[in-house]
Amino acid sequence: MRKPRAILAPEGIGLCRTEHMFFDDDRILAVREMILADDEKSRRKALDKLLPAQRSDFIALFETMKGLPVTIRLLDPPLHEFLPHTDKDMAEVASALGTDVKKLAGRKAELSEFNPMLGFRGCRLAIAFPEIAEMQARAIFEAAVHAGKTTGAPVMPEVMVPLIATKAEFDIVKARIDAMAEAVMTETKSKIEYQVGTMIELPRACLRAEEIAQTAEFFSFGTNDLTQTAFGISRDDAAIFLNTYLAKGILPIDPFISIDRGGVGELVKIGVERGRKSRPDIKLGICGEHGGDPASVAFCHETGLDYVSCSPFRVPIARLAAAQAALGKELVSEA
Repeated sequence: MRKPRAILAPEGIGLCRTEHMFFDDDRILAVREMILADDEKSRRKALDKLLPAQRSDFIALFETMKGLPVTIRLLDPPLHEFLPHTDKDMAEVASALGTDVKKLAGRKAELSEFNPMLGFRGCRLAIAFPEIAEMQARAIFEAAVHAGKTTGAPVMPEVMVPLIATKAEFDIVKARIDAMAEAVMTETKSKIEYQVGTMIELPRACLRAEEIAQTAEFFSFGTNDLTQTAFGISRDDAAIFLNTYLAKGILPIDPFISIDRGGVGELVKIGVERGRKSRPDIKLGICGEHGGDPASVAFCHETGLDYVSCSPFRVPIARLAAAQAALGKELVSEA
């Protein structure tokens, strides 16, 4: 446990969502080219176009943070979210990529899912298409070397693998990340200190935390999705009936606003306890909107988490809540 601080200021980035970097106009075309690729060679060719942009983003991030902790989550959302939606956009993209609209529409239909939240996303993307994780890992490590030289402050990136349900999934992706770290260290003749951990956002991951922590160096409890998967409620669709549940007293408060101690909270406690059995010094925190809720921050303190991550605009609330809970740990922000 870190020593208590008189003032709890944000100290680092607790969740860098890399998919946000892919939607810029100068990058989205390469992403779509990667998605439409028919084989690994073609995917790697498209990913080579994204590597400089990713590396540049991470360099700027590391230089700004000057040695403060930065947790970078690998690509998480379903691939169909990157494809165009309207007929006009489909035609424009097909023309830009030198393909036909029929192929583009077919690929979009192939990737579309009834429930994307539980579908082809997170670590499943990195397992099916490991070259995506390799590109992102290379960008992270090359940026760490560059920023370490320009700032003089050592950079220790924390690479987060999303949506893990089994140790086998994590180990497969971690092996690719480690291979990229070794390659970059050899190429740059530099030593890179880094950690590879996971976002715990599925009930099974909480229950198997002791096993997962054998190789995962940190846990970040993704309480948004953990709430969805624990309750079987879609956060995007819950408004249809959730107000009725609140009015009838079935739920005391919206579980997406304040953590459900009796269910989701118990899963977090199980994950903490079992994770520490394998790795007593494992770094533990939560990320998501619960990180800015005073009652949830108090729960984190009671559970013994090391840090809380929340959206930037919620940091003042989180700081106040942390002080009230006498939370002597770091508060970090999401980007």
